[in-house]
Amino acid sequence: MGQNVAVSNLLLIEDDDAIRTGLELALTRQGHKVTAAASGEDGLARLHDERPDLIVLDVMLPGIDGFEVCRRIRRTDQLPIILLTARNDDIDVVVGLESGADDYIVKPVQPRVLDARIRAVLRRGERDASDSTAYGSVTIDRAAMTVTKNGEELQLTPTELRLLLELSRRPGQALSRQQLLQLVWEHDYLGDSRLVDACVQRLRAKVEDIPSSPQLIRTVRGVGYRLDPPA
Repeated sequence: MGQNVAVSNLLLIEDDDAIRTGLELALTRQGHKVTAAASGEDGLARLHDERPDLIVLDVMLPGIDGFEVCRRIRRTDQLPIILLTARNDDIDVVVGLESGADDYIVKPVQPRVLDARIRAVLRRGERDASDSTAYGSVTIDRAAMTVTKNGEELQLTPTELRLLLELSRRPGQALSRQQLLQLVWEHDYLGDSRLVDACVQRLRAKVEDIPSSPQLIRTVRGVGYRLDPPA
């Protein structure tokens, strides 16, 4: 897996010395360039200096926690973020995803799993087939990998963009959450619909005129979601 993905620059924000050192070493061996930070404040400072391709962010940090770090990054940047959480609690996961994270992994982290998730996220930004389709005020340009609304480019994360691209490949067709998990997140396991629902919510906030009454990305009750075909 990941043979077609170039070496990536990662920012690892983890306060536990042993975990940080272990992950830094393991990810370097997997072909990544890793910059490590031991706190949220340090991580935010390094973000501006290093300009990484992806951020691996621990939730439990001294000072400002991972949720707040994620929120601050999302105010100005759409870089991919993978959260590391010590517990698989619904609240922790949901808060992290609503803060703007693209994916999450529960500790203890297996480096090979983390590497696979990193490469999956980075593949979401690869170019697609060359065509452009308008859905009302929203235009998806696959060649440029951009989405515009009323002529202005929307700032989407790679995951949000890939989700929209996958839905737009099958306009009018309902896709289940399990299908979307496989297509967008490349997850081998199924059942974690929180990833899909949180990403749809964030995407609607950007593409819909009234996110609470979506006209483009429709919920198909008991199934999943569909993108209404262009008029």
